[in-house]
Amino acid sequence: MEFKISKELIQQLEQLIQSRNDVQLEILLNDLHHADIAEILDELDFDEATYIFKVLDSEKTAEILLELEDDLRENILSRLSPKEIAEELDELETNDAADIIAELSQEKKEEVISELQDVEHAKDIVELLRFDEDTAGGIMHKELVKVNENWNVLTCVKEMRIQAENISRVHSIYVVDDEDRLKGRLSLKDLLTTSTKTPIRDIYISKLNYVKVDTEDVEVARIMQKYDLEAIPVVDELGRLVGRITIDDIVDVIKDEADKDYQLAAGISQDVEADDSILELTKARLPWLVLALLGGFITVRVLGLFEGAMVQHGNLFFFTPLIAAMAGNVGVQSSAIIVQGLANDTLSGSLFNRLIKEVSLSLLNGVILASILFLGSHFLLNVEFIIGIIVTIALVSVIIIASLIGTFIPLLLDKFGIDPALATGPFITTSNDICGILIYFSIAKLILGF
Repeated sequence: MEFKISKELIQQLEQLIQSRNDVQLEILLNDLHHADIAEILDELDFDEATYIFKVLDSEKTAEILLELEDDLRENILSRLSPKEIAEELDELETNDAADIIAELSQEKKEEVISELQDVEHAKDIVELLRFDEDTAGGIMHKELVKVNENWNVLTCVKEMRIQAENISRVHSIYVVDDEDRLKGRLSLKDLLTTSTKTPIRDIYISKLNYVKVDTEDVEVARIMQKYDLEAIPVVDELGRLVGRITIDDIVDVIKDEADKDYQLAAGISQDVEADDSILELTKARLPWLVLALLGGFITVRVLGLFEGAMVQHGNLFFFTPLIAAMAGNVGVQSSAIIVQGLANDTLSGSLFNRLIKEVSLSLLNGVILASILFLGSHFLLNVEFIIGIIVTIALVSVIIIASLIGTFIPLLLDKFGIDPALATGPFITTSNDICGILIYFSIAKLILGF
């Protein structure tokens, strides 16, 4: 059953903190999952959260630290000494520890590393810190189980037992040569059903997926998703096994990428959250709002070019919001499908075939929608026949052009290394609004001759 925070629980914790009843605090919280405790700490003020954090055992608080909101974690870390932080990091796997250290100032970072008790653990953390956080090297674990191809099964099992002591979950057994170069993986079934004297080189599976330390994290996510992997090994420039990436790390990458794409699509230019300051939120939103405002100016200027139509054919202007809205909606739909295909690597075929498909689809949709619009405007709104014809022709034209723009722009952005999610937001909506209005009145002018 999912844990739910109650008002009574928060009040009970606050009373225990005020009375400094550490024993009851431990009893109350020890049986809870670390993610639930982190949720509780987020509901308390900084002083209360820090107090509870210091009461609990470091084995528990180390996991809690990873689940806390950024502001609260930063505040708690600022109140801990380098030695206390090092005690927390000694309980974490290398990539989690490296993530925590990366948030510290350079001076405190060095102090914390010097306080780490496990020298090998410290070396691994320092190695991870040199990788960019958006690469395989930046998200990998150093903890893994590896065996040498020259060992026999008996030696292999003995070494695996030693290595597995420091690993929470063993997803795969990797096989390396004397230079630590990745050779393949070992099947647990083969290991259990083979003679203890059999050399590992005779039973390991050479075919396996792997990534390099500089592979982008989103590419790692794509590979793991495509091949349904729970873990994937990471090799350096020389092909040596240096780490592994597990599915829980990739879930975080997918979530972060989805959040970023969603914000781009909504017209937010940087990663922000609801509790960020007004200044940070303004900096993230304002650039696209300025773009939308400039687009509005251009739209007004386009309408000004057809000022004569306002006097002679005022009914035309009643349909401008409809034309602009349809242009924007169709463009966003088309671009969203393309962006999704690019993200999932499911787009196939040539660009020409893709555009032909979009034209056919938009033509069909346009004809259906234009027919509904023509009948509605003629029988319900009593619009002149010629105006109805203009609007329907314009609607079909606008839908086709908007779908082409929505298809072509994300592909173009992707080709130049720009996040195609940019094309699903205000950029595509604003450009299609302008194009839609221009096409609409150009057709009207051609038919009516104003």
